[in-house]
Formats: sequence, C-alpha cells, structure tokens
Amino acid sequence: MGYKLVRSKVDLIVASGSEATLQAVRKTTATIPIVMVAIDYDPIKAGYVAALARPGGNVTGVFFQQLELSGKRLEIGREAVPKATRVAILWDTFFANQLKGAETAAQALGLSLLGLELGFPPYDYDKVMQVAVRRGCEALFVPSSPLVYRDRVRIAEAALRKRLPAVFAHREHAEAGALISYGPNMSEMYRGAAVYVSRILKGANPADLPVEQPTKFELVINLKTAKALGLTIPPSLLARADQVIE
Repeated sequence: MGYKLVRSKVDLIVASGSEATLQAVRKTTATIPIVMVAIDYDPIKAGYVAALARPGGNVTGVFFQQLELSGKRLEIGREAVPKATRVAILWDTFFANQLKGAETAAQALGLSLLGLELGFPPYDYDKVMQVAVRRGCEALFVPSSPLVYRDRVRIAEAALRKRLPAVFAHREHAEAGALISYGPNMSEMYRGAAVYVSRILKGANPADLPVEQPTKFELVINLKTAKALGLTIPPSLLARADQVIE
C-alpha cells in the first residue's frame, strides 16, 4: 500500500487505524507528509516523532495515550457495578500495552483482572465471553483499538448475551450497546487531523506542527443496557455523564 501511494506521487498521506498502517507508509517515504491518528500506540516511543511539541520529521497529527485512562475506566466501571471484584479484559497483540496499564490500575483498585487473548481476526467474541463467565468475571473491560472499534456492535451484543457489564473507550461503543464508555471524542480527533491536512497542503511543514492531544473526555452511559442487565446506575455517576442513552 505504502509503495503504491509513493509511486502515485501523492502530496500527503493520512495514516489512521492501527500502528501497522503508519509503519507501512513510513517505511516507504521520509519526505511525503504523513498525518497520523494514533489511538493505540505511542508515536514517541515508537520513534515516529522526536517530540510532541516539535515532531521533527515528516509525521505529525493527533495522538492519545490510552494507558492514561485505564485506571479511570476501571474506576468508573467499579462505581457502576460495585459488587464486581473480578474483571475480564480483552486483548491481542495489537493493543497488548493497554493490558499492562490495566493490570497496574486494577491492582491499585483491589480488582482481580483476567486477561483474555483474542488471538487473530476474525474474533469469536461469544466464545471469549463464555470463558469470562466460566472464570467468574462479573464485568468486562475493553481497551481501545481500530479492530475493537470496528466490531463494537458484535462485542456489545456478545457481552449482553452473557450479562457482562462492559466498559469501553469511546461513545460509539455505548451507542452500540455497551454499558459505559469513557474517552476522547473520535470525531473531534479526526477533525483535528483534517485541520492539519489542510494546513500542510497550504504549505505548513509537518516537522513544525505539534502533535495534538485531546483535552476533553466523554462519559456516556447506556441505561437501556443497564436495564437489560438489571443494574441501577448510581445517581452520582449519572450526574457526571455527558450523555445518557435512554
């Protein structure tokens, strides 16, 4: 894919989705500007940019470090389901780093975390949920990744069938049927990337454009799902929600 774009002599490349997308295009060019939307990897640690304030190369864009919110999401999940002491977390090789962050956060909260590896696509979510229930899990934590975002309806439906309250990363997950989501607004992130595309095409140098990070995080609660699960969401949590789906 990357070589084809370079041969086509495009003026700019947008690399959204998994880290593999950015890896593919970056291997083929060090000169064509690349605007990334990084939601499951750290572009500094991976060496794609020198620093957030001054990327210093041909890559810039929007970046959000999911590890920072693992603890907050688990905390919100525990507030919604206070009796839950054992939580399942889905993971695969694409977002294994988020598992480590969640393990640290779970330990601080006194939660027992069960990591359930998905393997490789296509994922059998019903089988995974069955294992979670069999292993005594009372809730589900789902990290952020492009594949999880794509399969959000399937995951939410599988969790509901096994009566597992699920905490996800983005509002689209709660809209798809998950109990709770907490994270940045994906539409805003892509709008930020679009602004950078426009600026670069008008002559701006990507090396000088700071990598942007979201500053607003949304809490969305799906009361339809709560009712189906037989849960009563605490009023204090509902009061903090940016959106309540009824």
